[in-house]
Amino acid sequence: MKPLAAESLGVRSMCTYVETPEVRILLDPGVALGPRFRLLPHPIEYKALSESRERILEYAAKAEVVTASHYHFDHVSPPLSSDSVWTWSSKEVAQQIYGDKILLLKDIRERISFSQRKRGWIFRKVLEPLAKKVLPCDGASFSFGDTKLRFSDPVVHGEEGGGLGWVVLLKISRLGESFMFCPDVQGPMSQETLNLILSEKPDMAMVGGPPLYLAGFRVSEESVRMGIYNLAKLTKVVRSIILDHHLLRDINWRSFAAPAYEEAALNDCQILTAAESLGLSPRILEAQRRNLYESEPPSEAFERWLRLPYEKRRLQKPPL
Repeated sequence: MKPLAAESLGVRSMCTYVETPEVRILLDPGVALGPRFRLLPHPIEYKALSESRERILEYAAKAEVVTASHYHFDHVSPPLSSDSVWTWSSKEVAQQIYGDKILLLKDIRERISFSQRKRGWIFRKVLEPLAKKVLPCDGASFSFGDTKLRFSDPVVHGEEGGGLGWVVLLKISRLGESFMFCPDVQGPMSQETLNLILSEKPDMAMVGGPPLYLAGFRVSEESVRMGIYNLAKLTKVVRSIILDHHLLRDINWRSFAAPAYEEAALNDCQILTAAESLGLSPRILEAQRRNLYESEPPSEAFERWLRLPYEKRRLQKPPL
C-alpha cells in the first residue's frame, strides 16, 4: 500500500496504490486544489499538484485495476477539457490513467447525488470505449487469484443528511491480511459507517478525517466531534490507521484529533498521515495559504496569471 497524493502531501486527494502478487490496483486517482481564504492556490501548492499528477501517472502505467469510490474531482480525474486552475486534468491525462484498465466504479444509477450522477455519466461515456472493462462496484466482490476485493454498499459522504451524496468503501484481502479504503467517511461521522468498518475488522485502514475547517459552517460541530469520537473507536479493532484528507485542511488538526491518538496509544494502534507512512513530514499547504502568500510572495509572472480571465487561466498553467 502506497499513498500517492493526500492533504499531508500538499493536495486534496486520497489516491493510493496497492499491489499484490496477483493484481495492481489504483484507488481513487484524482487530485485537486481547492478555494480557500478567497485566494487561488499558491505556487508551492501548484508544484505539489504537479508532483502528485506525475506520481499518479507513473503508477497508473503499472495498474491493471482502477477504482472510483465517488465522483468528486479530488477522487477522479475528469476526462474533460483541460483544467489548469484546480485539477490539472484533461482528456489526455484521464486516458493515461483509465485507458486499457478494468474500471470498478461507483454506480451512477442509485444512491448518488444529481451532480455526481451527471459527472459519472460523462466519465463513463468518454472512458468506456477506452477501458478494458467497466463495472459498477457497489456491494460487489471481485477475485484476482488469492486477492479479494469487496466493495461496500454505498455509505453517506460524511454526516447523515449532509447532502454530499454517497461513497463506496473497499476491503482488499489476501491470505488473512486486509486493508480497507474508507474515503470521505469523515471520521466516520455516521454510526452506520462506523459499524460497517468495525464489522470488517481490517488490519489496516485508510480513513478520511472530519472537516474541522467547515465546523459550524457547512457541517455541524457535533458531527465533527463525532467523527473524532468514532475514529477513536476504530483504534480498538484496527491495528494501523492512515488518517488524512479533510481533517488536514485545518492547521489545528492534530490537537483536535488528540483524543483519537490517545485512545490509539492505549489500544496499541498506530495512526499516521499518508506522508508519515512514507517516512515524510506532513506538508499542510492549503491551511497555510495566507501565510504562504505573505512569507513567499509569488513572482510577477504568477501574479499576471492570477489576473487573467478565468477561461484563459483554465487553459494555461501558471508559471512556476
